[in-house]
Amino acid sequence: MTDVVIVVDMLRGFLEEGYPLYCGDQARKIIPNVLALVARESSAGSRIIFICDNHEPNDLEFEMFPPHCIKGTEEAEIIPELASFAKEVIPKQRYSGFFNTGLEQRIKDASPGKIIVCGVCTDICVMHTVADARNRDYYVEVPTNCVASFNPEAHGFALEHMADILGAKVITPSFSS
Repeated sequence: MTDVVIVVDMLRGFLEEGYPLYCGDQARKIIPNVLALVARESSAGSRIIFICDNHEPNDLEFEMFPPHCIKGTEEAEIIPELASFAKEVIPKQRYSGFFNTGLEQRIKDASPGKIIVCGVCTDICVMHTVADARNRDYYVEVPTNCVASFNPEAHGFALEHMADILGAKVITPSFSS
């Protein structure tokens, strides 16, 4: 039985300065951990799936957030540090990676022992993806040092909510260099 790693929105628009939804320098600190996690899990035979914001220019989400990660732009690209692992990429238009995407079928086909969810933003797309995975009765792990948000309070709330309400296992793995 293989595991699945879902890498959420590790995109230039969230992790590089100059974009409207840049998550900040604190979020950039997870990049080496996500890289180590993906490398470790890839070597162990886990299936690595990147789910990535990929909006139309007139997306209704832009009524709440500034336009970001518009389809075909540099902003919607996976950050260079992780690009070599992005063999399986699913574009998404909403918070959850399950909403109107092929993620559910791909996970069902993999029949994973567990799903590991990492990326940004902890309190938005990570949490909604975790909720949908848990609602499908998957065992889910969220490594605390592989998720981040631009809002530290919301990040903390999301970790507690995913553990206490959604039943995800929130862990802090160590990665050796």
